[in-house]
Amino acid sequence: MRRFPRTASGLAFAALVSLAAPTHAEGDAEAGAKDFAKCRACHSITAADGTAIVRGGKTGPDLYGVVGRGAGVEFNYSPALRKAHDTGLVWDAESLTQFLADPTGFLKTYTGDSGARSKMAFRLTRGTEDIIAYLSAVAEPQPD
Repeated sequence: MRRFPRTASGLAFAALVSLAAPTHAEGDAEAGAKDFAKCRACHSITAADGTAIVRGGKTGPDLYGVVGRGAGVEFNYSPALRKAHDTGLVWDAESLTQFLADPTGFLKTYTGDSGARSKMAFRLTRGTEDIIAYLSAVAEPQPD
């Protein structure tokens, strides 16, 4: 009997991802769910009501609703990321792809500040579009 809740939640997640797939044709949300394992060391996904979607680390921000949200809100971000927020950066597929490939390089370019730095040292070189599709599928954007 203990396996049923896990199986049921797995089926529910698979259904959610399959329904979201046409909307996020650029990436594979199901593959992104698997690839998100790389992100769990620093990030979690917790719904607005406190429900843990993915339990993960607290070093980085909660990624619930990140796609479509203004950058640099609700976390202790670097000054460069807060500056990007102040100038209107909203996380979409393009900006997230660029940021994840080279967080500090992206912030230097976006802010025009050669001294800009990101606290995120990890660079995601493959599977970015899948992770973005997954993040889009599991949460609605949150207002900043």
